[in-house]
Amino acid sequence: MQATQTTSIQAKSLTILEDQLQHEFLACKKARFYAQQMQDAQLRGVATQIANAHSQRYDRLFNYLSAHA
Repeated sequence: MQATQTTSIQAKSLTILEDQLQHEFLACKKARFYAQQMQDAQLRGVATQIANAHSQRYDRLFNYLSAHA
């Protein structure tokens, strides 16, 4: 059983990572929407930076899950 645990992600951990992946996707989508709605260029830039940070975390989680699932 030890070898199985080290070569694949445990089911509970996989569920947690999948949930986090969904949260990052939604947060990115919301931040991009808010950035499009803002009139102030500085606030638009901040919202875009937030969206990009969520997008990067999403990509890292997705790549990790793809490599280990």
